[in-house]
Amino acid sequence: MSSYPVHTIESAPAQSRPVLQQLQQTFGVVPNIAATMAASPVLINGFIGLFERVHASSLTEPQIQTLLLTNAVTNASEWPVAFHTALALKEGVRPADVDAIRNGVLPDDPGLAALSALARTLMEKRGRLGESDQKRFLEAGFSVEQILEVIAVVAASTITNYTSNVTRPPLEARFEAFAWHAPER
Repeated sequence: MSSYPVHTIESAPAQSRPVLQQLQQTFGVVPNIAATMAASPVLINGFIGLFERVHASSLTEPQIQTLLLTNAVTNASEWPVAFHTALALKEGVRPADVDAIRNGVLPDDPGLAALSALARTLMEKRGRLGESDQKRFLEAGFSVEQILEVIAVVAASTITNYTSNVTRPPLEARFEAFAWHAPER
């Protein structure tokens, strides 16, 4: 049992409430991960600011969801894997590509594979990309600026992944079909 509260808009600290209201409008519900983040106005407000910018980048929503799902799997973060599986499918990422990412392999779609590989490499190498890592990404049709945008997505999702791994929020019923469990290490 988690010792972290899953806040409602009413129970959250006053400085966290605007973010929760914004998420309620966006998703029709306050996601449980945000409801646990709300205990810290610093965390929830920093998270939403970065996430808004990520979703305003040059990357498409299917590309962003591919990155977020890859990051959640790489960080063995169960709540975000279920959430981003649902969103990736909603955004049109092929089920076979979603399944590949959930299984720790690259999707068949070449562009999504390049994004997934770069994100995983960034995390595994702690940001120390080699020239060959960058070259593969650029040869897949992406730009230098998009390497930096991928870094922003990794940063935003790391906040969610680490919060989930620490607080272990309950999975909402609407995401239960996408539940995922991290492999034993």
